[in-house]
Amino acid sequence: MDILHNLALGAEVAFSWQGLLFCFVGVLVGTFVGVLPGIGPLAAISLALPMTYYLSPPIALIMLAGIFYGAQYGGSIAAILLNLPGTASAAVTCIDGNQMTKQGRAGVALFTAAISSFCGGIVAIFMVLGFTPMIASFAMDFGSMDYFSIMLLGLVAASTLSVGSPLKGMTMVMLGIALGLVGTDDTSGTERFTFGALALSDGISLVALAMGLFGVGEILANLGQEKRAPLKASGLTFKSMLPKRHEWQGLWKTILRGSGIGAFVGALPGSGPAIAAFMAYASEKKLARNPEKFGQGELRGVASPESANNAAVQAAFIPTLSLGIPGDAVMAVLLGAMILHGISPGPELVTSNPEMFWGLVVSFGVGNIMLLVLNLPLIRVWVRMLSIPYHVLYPAMLFFICIGVFSVRSSVFDIYTALFFGVIGYFLIRLRFPAAPLLLGFILGPMMEVHFRRALLLSRGDYWTFFDSIPSTVFLILTALFLVLPLWAAFRKRTARTANLGD
Repeated sequence: MDILHNLALGAEVAFSWQGLLFCFVGVLVGTFVGVLPGIGPLAAISLALPMTYYLSPPIALIMLAGIFYGAQYGGSIAAILLNLPGTASAAVTCIDGNQMTKQGRAGVALFTAAISSFCGGIVAIFMVLGFTPMIASFAMDFGSMDYFSIMLLGLVAASTLSVGSPLKGMTMVMLGIALGLVGTDDTSGTERFTFGALALSDGISLVALAMGLFGVGEILANLGQEKRAPLKASGLTFKSMLPKRHEWQGLWKTILRGSGIGAFVGALPGSGPAIAAFMAYASEKKLARNPEKFGQGELRGVASPESANNAAVQAAFIPTLSLGIPGDAVMAVLLGAMILHGISPGPELVTSNPEMFWGLVVSFGVGNIMLLVLNLPLIRVWVRMLSIPYHVLYPAMLFFICIGVFSVRSSVFDIYTALFFGVIGYFLIRLRFPAAPLLLGFILGPMMEVHFRRALLLSRGDYWTFFDSIPSTVFLILTALFLVLPLWAAFRKRTARTANLGD
């Protein structure tokens, strides 16, 4: 009966006119930015973050979450039609989706992607519904040492599991923690690393940092892209999107497997939808009786990653809402949005702000239905949006970024900060340094410092206090494994290479 009561409470928020309106706005904007290559949900959420100051926290979170999982739907459209992934997780969809387009079966691929994403989202909703309250109730007894250890685990996992070099990921985490130290110390009240600049006494603006790294940085990185030939949408009819009867056989098993893998991987800190999509695709290829068809326009090669990435996106809310540990950079921005609204994510969120948690869960179902209704009839509209020239799109985005950054604190300094981090973001992209761990370190660093100091204060400076608690000990052991395993794998690879050269 409790869960029915909670769902009814969530329905009051999600089905209010504000909830429905801003859920629709979120999924619409998310689909739009997902369709357009080179923008991504993080830039869109960073751009929309200043708008949330005029909304209540539950409605703001519903809109921002809608942008996140809506972008996963839209990202598959450019991937299938143009071989240009609108999001990182849609890169796997390019493998078979674009081959189907070349075979004249683009409609079938788009229809399958929409249905698979919907099913993945529904599976993840039930996972969020069941596991988040359970984890939150377990974490209610956590002390400062436990919070510090699990945040450390989240940062290390984010750096070692992110795409690219683990060393580069750890470097970005450390840089993010250093940037988070700028401002006034909460304990002593002294200014740190401000270099006499009064504008830095309150710290670096999260909105300016996020918009700069992921908004301005992406714009600068995509300025030199070649012009694309306009894509025609006249051949895409609803009838051409329907798969044949024999193609449906076994497809639902692929969707369920992809949804399960995506929901599990998405709930792990530091994983994200891109890793979930790759894992689901690789697993499906290994299980297939005819793996040679993958890469040649196999429908299961579209269904598997699309169900996984959308399930991972919504399952990523489990550690964020229950423990206050964001799974990836987008969740870190959403975590920052809650903090800016005075909401403390963590175990007490489910009980202290039940209308926010349950309203968000119910809105997931509403948003997925909206996306299914939007994507199937409006695919031809999204295709036409792919013809928007970059020289029109990007200056408009840059203008709104500057307006959004300024509106938060009415500070011109924040605009310069966003532009400065935009240049840094551009060089990070060119040098293949992941920017996501930097943002995670920036948000979690100050929180880790508070819990670290509090734990030492309560233990009178005894560092062994972090091993007095069973959860803290487990988290620290897992952290050590995340640090050692990549080094061990690199050592074995180097040893095997040396042995091959010796032979």
